[in-house]
Amino acid sequence: MFMSPRPVLGALLTAFLTLTPATAAAPSDGPAATFWVDPDTAAARQASAYRAQGRTDEARLIDRIATRSQATWLNGANPGPAVRSVTLAATRARRTPVLVAYHIPHRDCGLHSAGGAGDAAAYRAYVDSFASGIGARSAYVIVEPDAVASTVAGCAGADTKERDGLLAYAVNRLSALPRARVYLDAGNASWIPDVWQLAAALRAAGVAKADGVALNVSNYRTNAESSDYGRRLVTALGGGKHLVVDTSRNGNGPYAGADAWCNPPGRALGTPPTTRTGDPLVDAYLWVKRPGESDGTCRGGPVAGAWWAAKGLELARNARG
Repeated sequence: MFMSPRPVLGALLTAFLTLTPATAAAPSDGPAATFWVDPDTAAARQASAYRAQGRTDEARLIDRIATRSQATWLNGANPGPAVRSVTLAATRARRTPVLVAYHIPHRDCGLHSAGGAGDAAAYRAYVDSFASGIGARSAYVIVEPDAVASTVAGCAGADTKERDGLLAYAVNRLSALPRARVYLDAGNASWIPDVWQLAAALRAAGVAKADGVALNVSNYRTNAESSDYGRRLVTALGGGKHLVVDTSRNGNGPYAGADAWCNPPGRALGTPPTTRTGDPLVDAYLWVKRPGESDGTCRGGPVAGAWWAAKGLELARNARG
C-alpha cells in the first residue's frame, strides 16, 4: 500500500503554471473537475520523458494517468509543510486536493509498507502537523488505509486500544477543520465479510466524527461491489455516513488468481476522479492509489510505492475511457 514519500516543493505552483497542455489537465467547470491535479507525479515525468524520446504513443497512454487527480500520501514525521504546499497550489487553481494520512504505528502490520510513527506521541504530533498544513483550505482526507480492517483481521504488534485512540484523535482533529472532508478507511469489499464487526471497529476508531468511510484503497473491487458493501456498512453504522471509493485500478475488476492484491496482471484504470457519481451515498470516486506505482516486490515489481512504467502502461492500455 506504500506510496512514495516525494516531498512537495515550494515551487509546485510555478511548475503547474509552466506545464504544457500535453502534461497538465485543462481546467473545466462543474463537479467532475473538482479535484486538483499534481503536475509533478512520476506519471507526468514519465510522459514528458517518453515525449522527449519521440515515443508519443506511450506518452499519450501515460497521459491518461498524469492528467487526472491522484492523492498525495503523507508518511513522514512532519507532513505540515508538504500539506501546506499542496493545499495552497490547489486553492490557487480553484481545486480540492486529496490527501492520505498514512503514518499510524505498526503501519501495514510489518508487511510491504511497514513503518509509521514510533509511538503514540509521535503520531499525535504527525496529525497536528498535518492539520496545521491544511488550515482553513479545502481538502479530502483519507485517514490511514488498512488500519481498521487490519486490526479486525489481526495485526501483529499493534495495540488495538491504542490504535483506536490514535485513529479517533486523527479523525477528531482533522474533522474540526472548517473545509476538510474526512473519510476513515474501511478496507475493501472482500476483506471483512461481517460489516457489523467492521462497523463496531470503525465506531471504536472515531468514525462518528468523520464524513464517512473510504473503500477499495489500493484494491481492485468494482464500483458496484464497493457501493453495495458500503451501503450495508453504512446501515450497520446506523446511517448518516457517506463513501468515497478508490477507482484508480478497478476498471477490469479484481484478479481471480493467487495474490490478487499485489500487482495483478490485466488490470485497468477505473472511473476518473469525480464527485458526479450518480449515487447519493458515494461522495466521490477518487484515485487514491497512484496508478503505476507498485504494490510491492511481487510479479517482478519494484518496492512498494515505486513508479513502474510497464504497469502504468498496462493499466492505461486496458482502460475503457
